[in-house]
Amino acid sequence: MDFMQYWQISDMVTKTLFFLLLALSVLSWVTGIVRVLQSRKLANSVADDLSQQLQAHQADLVGSDATTRRLVTEQTLLKHIGRYRFASERGLPVLGTTAAIAPFIGLFGTVWGIFHALHNIGMSGQAGLGQVAGPVGEALIMTGLGIAVAIPAVVFYNLAVRINRRVMYQANDRSHDLLAGVAEPRDTTPSSINQPTSAASVQTTKASPPNTIDAAVETQQRNQYSGSVTE
Repeated sequence: MDFMQYWQISDMVTKTLFFLLLALSVLSWVTGIVRVLQSRKLANSVADDLSQQLQAHQADLVGSDATTRRLVTEQTLLKHIGRYRFASERGLPVLGTTAAIAPFIGLFGTVWGIFHALHNIGMSGQAGLGQVAGPVGEALIMTGLGIAVAIPAVVFYNLAVRINRRVMYQANDRSHDLLAGVAEPRDTTPSSINQPTSAASVQTTKASPPNTIDAAVETQQRNQYSGSVTE
């Protein structure tokens, strides 16, 4: 049975189901291809884009303490990671819905075709091949269409989810590196270095006057002793 014979014996319910499956198939293919391409592009640029977004906010953190820098950096990273996650999940509900309902739409067409076969048998009173061949073929075609629509949607959905996991992994990995760089102590290190130096200088300053006085006294005593010996 070719497609024209199938189309002639099908009723409005079957034709409606056919156009619905066709629309879901086109939508899932377009959405799946676009989603995979955009996810791959996002996976290649998410780390650099996150660094650029954070560098744009570094000018506002000049002069802030370590706690403020860490808090602002965490909020900025969480905000952009949420945006990346939302952008990477666009179109996935369409693929998931298509993969879930397409087999059931085909199954409904199968049940409707079997109902036609039983109705023809009841009307004619004969269970011949001519009464059941058309409706049974209609049922099998609807089953095949439902499966044909669901399989690409499942493949695109799983592929997009796998790429999105890589996007989130790279975003989180780069965010940890950026947060570690911001959390490095910047104000405490100079103070800790200068503090021993200042203490040492104070001790040297305090110790220098007694050493100078002692040296002068010793020099004067030596001069007096040398003068007495000469006389």
